[in-house]
Amino acid sequence: MTDDEVRTVAGPLDEAAVDAVRAGYEFDGPALEIGALVNGEALPGVPVRIPLAMTNRHGLVAGATGTGKTRTLQVLAEQLAAAGVPVFAADMKGDLTGVATPGASSEKLLARTRGIGQDWTPRAATVEYFSLGGLGSGVPVRATLTAFGPLLLSKVLGLNDTQESSLGLVFHYAEQAGLPLVDLSDLRAVLTHLTSDEGRRELKEMGGLSTQTVGVILRELIAFSAQGADAFFGEPEIDTSLFLRTAADGSGVISLLELPRVADKPALFSTFLMWLLADLYNDLPEVGDLDKPKLVFFFDEAHLLFADASKDFTAAIVQTVRLIRSKGVGIFFVTQTPKDVPGDVLAQLGSRVQHALRAYTPNDAKALRATVSTYPKSGYDLEEVLQALGIGEAVVTVMNENGAPTPVAWTRVRAPQGSMSPTPAAEVDAAVAASPLLAQYGTPIDRESAREILAAKLNAALAAEQAASAAAARAESEREAAEEYARQRKEMDAQLERDRRAEERGRARREPAPRSRPRSTTSDGDILTEVLKSRTTQTILKGVLEGVFGTRRRRR
Repeated sequence: MTDDEVRTVAGPLDEAAVDAVRAGYEFDGPALEIGALVNGEALPGVPVRIPLAMTNRHGLVAGATGTGKTRTLQVLAEQLAAAGVPVFAADMKGDLTGVATPGASSEKLLARTRGIGQDWTPRAATVEYFSLGGLGSGVPVRATLTAFGPLLLSKVLGLNDTQESSLGLVFHYAEQAGLPLVDLSDLRAVLTHLTSDEGRRELKEMGGLSTQTVGVILRELIAFSAQGADAFFGEPEIDTSLFLRTAADGSGVISLLELPRVADKPALFSTFLMWLLADLYNDLPEVGDLDKPKLVFFFDEAHLLFADASKDFTAAIVQTVRLIRSKGVGIFFVTQTPKDVPGDVLAQLGSRVQHALRAYTPNDAKALRATVSTYPKSGYDLEEVLQALGIGEAVVTVMNENGAPTPVAWTRVRAPQGSMSPTPAAEVDAAVAASPLLAQYGTPIDRESAREILAAKLNAALAAEQAASAAAARAESEREAAEEYARQRKEMDAQLERDRRAEERGRARREPAPRSRPRSTTSDGDILTEVLKSRTTQTILKGVLEGVFGTRRRRR
C-alpha cells in the first residue's frame, strides 16, 4: 500500500475539524513550534504548538525506531534554548550532539520546511557535554553516597522495608561515627565493620543489625557495582545548579549527558536520574507557574529508566514528576511506546507527541490499541493513523494555556536547525577539553573516607594486638628466665650447703678428741715437717752447721 493510499484510508478532517485544530493551537503567550497540521497534505497555515509555560507540565515523545523521535526532541530542545530555557538531555546513543553544529541545507530539506511554513536557517546551540563518572566524552558527573542518601539507594537496590530501615541505620551510624560515605566501597567497609564484634558493640545502643540483612545489602551492592555504579559515586560531586545556566547571549545552555557506554546499565542510568531530580527538588525554591520553566529535562530511551524498577522506585519517580513541576522543572520522556512508561507517570504528562507505531505482532497490536485509548476523542481513526504516519510525522495533543488538552492533530514536525548527524567525535572531545568545568570536575578526588578510616583503625588495632602479643611474649620469656635463674640459684645454694657440711665433717674428723691418744693417722713426712719447724730443732741445726763450716772461727 502506498503512502497516498494509507492517507486515503485514514481519511482527511473536514473543514470544521481543521478550524478546531487551528483554534486549539492559537496561544497568547510564547510557544514552541512543533510543526503543521497534515490533512492529506501539510497545511502551513495551521501550526501545531506547545505553550512555553506548559512545558513544565511534562510530556512524552514516543514512536517506533526510525520514526523521528530524536529529531523531535532536538527541535524542542533547540527552541527551548533559544527562548532562554536551559535544557538537560540524556543522550543515550550520541545522536543529539548535532545541536552543537549548524545544520546543512539541501533542496529536499528546504522543500519540506517551506511546505510546513518553517523559515529554516542553520543554527548551533551552546552545548556542554557530561558523562557519568567519566564513562564517555564529557565532564564527569559524580555524587557522594551521603548526598545520595539511604532512601533513594534503597529504592534503587530494591530493598524491602526492613532492609531499607537497616540501611538508614547504617547511614546514621556512619554520620555519628565521623565516617564519610563517598563511594560504594565506603558503604561496604562500614557494613563489614558492623558485623564484627567491635561494630556490634558500637551499634548496640542504636539498635541491632542482623547479619542476614547485611548480607542481602552487600549482595545487592555487588550487583549494583557490576552495572557500573562505582563510576558514578565519588568526588568531586557535581553541582546540579550547573544545569540551569544560560549562555552569554541569553540562550539556555543545552547540557548533554553522553550515555552510549551505559545503555546496557539501566540501574546506573535511573540512579543518576533520580538523584539529579531529587537534588534539584531539594535545592530549588517553590515558584508555582512561571512564564517559562527554569529547566526542561529530556530522557531519551526512557524505557531503560523503568526496566526492572521496583514498585517503590516507580512510586518515587511518580512523586518526583508530580512535585518538581512546582519548582519550575519540566520533564519529557522519550521512548518507543507509551507502555514503556508506568501509567501513574503517564497520567502526569501534559503533552503527547506520538510518532508511528507498528503492529507486526499481537503484543504490538495490543500496545497500539492501548495507546489509542489514552487520547482524547478526535476526528481520526487513530488506530489507522498511528500506523500511517510517515517519518517525521506525529499525532500531537498538548495542554493549552488553560490546562485543557488541545485537539488531536496529525502533524508534520519541523526540521531541527542544528545538524541531524552527530557532531564529529574530535569536535566533541575538543569542546570537552576546552570546558572550564573540566578543571573542577575532571580529576577524581580520593580523600580519606570511611574505608580508609576503618582500615587505619583496623591496622591500629592489629598493631596494638601485635604489640600486646610481643609484650606478653617478652614477659613470658622474662618470667621463664627468672624461674630458671631461681632454680639454678637454688641448686647452687644447695650445693654450697652440701660443701659446707662436708667441710665441717672433714674438720671434725681432723681435730683430736680430748684425754685420749688415738692412733695417729699422720704420715712420717708430716711428722718430720712438724719437727723441722720447731724452734728447738732449728737451734740445734744452726749450731751443727756453724761447727761444720767454721763460721764461728771466722768471726774470731
